[in-house]
Amino acid sequence: MLARLIQFSLSQRLFVLLGALMLAGAGWFAFTQLPIDAFPDVSSTQVKVIMKAPGMTPEEVESRIAVPIEVEMLGIPKTKILRSVTKYGLVDVTIDFEDGTDRYWARQQVNERLAGIAELLPQGISGGMAPVTTPLGEMFMFTIEADGMSLADKRSLLDWVIRPALRTVPGVADVNSLGGMVRSFEIIPDPLKLASAGITMAQLKDALRSNNMNDGAGRLSEGGEVLLVRTEGSIQNLDDLRSVVVTVKDSSSVHVGSLHQERTRRGGARAGIGVGRRQCTKGSRRSQKEA
Repeated sequence: MLARLIQFSLSQRLFVLLGALMLAGAGWFAFTQLPIDAFPDVSSTQVKVIMKAPGMTPEEVESRIAVPIEVEMLGIPKTKILRSVTKYGLVDVTIDFEDGTDRYWARQQVNERLAGIAELLPQGISGGMAPVTTPLGEMFMFTIEADGMSLADKRSLLDWVIRPALRTVPGVADVNSLGGMVRSFEIIPDPLKLASAGITMAQLKDALRSNNMNDGAGRLSEGGEVLLVRTEGSIQNLDDLRSVVVTVKDSSSVHVGSLHQERTRRGGARAGIGVGRRQCTKGSRRSQKEA
């Protein structure tokens, strides 16, 4: 047998040479595609559901949020472990699937079950499925350091340049912005003025919500053209915010600008209706590891 193999190799030299080159090429390709990691991710497919419920105690979170979610998740195919952790205002539900389960199929099953009980959960809670990460995923935190840039400029750079670019990097599951100076409109209502005008806090919120949106008013045909008619009601500046009508009392309109309180901040700034900023300069990048 060995003599025949040697005889065939000597008589078919070109064929043997091509076979050796093809085998070497296949080996090199397999070597370049082989994932090498100091800590290989051998964990099973996992889906996490994180819900935030401000003001709820762990007992309330357990009975009103964690238990309904766990009961709804029962019966999902290929489920191996179902557990939850409840804390003050927070619940973390973890579903582990069998080895080899496609992670996106698992997330689809969990998302369908979660959508089925959305109406049964308490109002005011927020959250949902965690990013596509594994238990051995890593979190990288960074700060933006630049001379001559304000905190507001750094936050804009993070939100509109760095964050979109990082989300396109393979292996990055999510990028969270932890601060900077975020521009926002703040209203500090005066309880005495609200009581004298007979306005509740809920009415003030509804007025601000309904007066901060654009709306369509149909179409207008003129000759061969069709004109779109729309109203622009979104708040653009502080003057628009002050002029929002909350209610009408004694044939006169009650505006938001007449319901705030005047108090002095550090530096002498008024804090009735103003522009607020939240200060922080950190960002975080969460990555996922492939086995």
